[in-house]
Amino acid sequence: MPAGVSIHVGLNNVDPSKYGGWDGQLMACENDARDMAELARGAGFDDTVILTRDATVDTITAALRKAAGKLGGGDILLLTYSGHGGQMPDTEGDEPDELDETLVFFDRQFLDDELHREFQKFHKDVRIITFLDCCHSGTATELIDGSAQGEAVRLMPVLKQQQIFERDKAFFQDLQRELRSTNGNGAEPGVVLISACQDDQVALDGRVNGKFTETLLKVWNGGAFTGDYETFHRDIKKRMPATQMPNFFTTGRPDAGFLGQKPFTI
Repeated sequence: MPAGVSIHVGLNNVDPSKYGGWDGQLMACENDARDMAELARGAGFDDTVILTRDATVDTITAALRKAAGKLGGGDILLLTYSGHGGQMPDTEGDEPDELDETLVFFDRQFLDDELHREFQKFHKDVRIITFLDCCHSGTATELIDGSAQGEAVRLMPVLKQQQIFERDKAFFQDLQRELRSTNGNGAEPGVVLISACQDDQVALDGRVNGKFTETLLKVWNGGAFTGDYETFHRDIKKRMPATQMPNFFTTGRPDAGFLGQKPFTI
């Protein structure tokens, strides 16, 4: 019988000593992680929740690698992330917009290509579904500033992104070169990403949940939703504001059987 492992990351702030004094304060990201973990448990997943101060690169990659060691062909990984999103120059030239999308972990930004590398460690027949509730998340498995509609957004400020990149340019350029040399080797698992917005949009925070997670939970309706992943994405998208359009993105050629399943099916 297939096994399901889920990892849920939520950061309401980051370490200001790592981000030039910026603490990235948000309100609803930890709630998102807890609520998505509850959904996953109800679907039979073995869940891990990683919140704010614990949400470091080492902790999250360790959780992913533990899952990669546990899951085999036919099993499923569910990864959810709620927090800030960012972008930085793509010095190696594999991004059409010349920007790498990042997840803003507690101790540093995590490149979309780093996430791709972690997914490559899984058996090629593991199904991977990822939900990212952050800005610039449209293709983040591989600039707007300020707020939208008067609400907080999950965006690392553009000036701060530029400052951090300039400060750490040598580290990130070396990392980008290393990732380009290792990514794409061998067969890859099929990955489905449903994200909070497009790469050029921002994602709204909230008092209880982020706008995307709040809408996802309403559409899921305690499991009463019927349909496949693309229908799930479409129904979420229909309820979202035009300024925040969730994206549906795949890598590694997920098969028709995976794509046709009801979301969160183990």
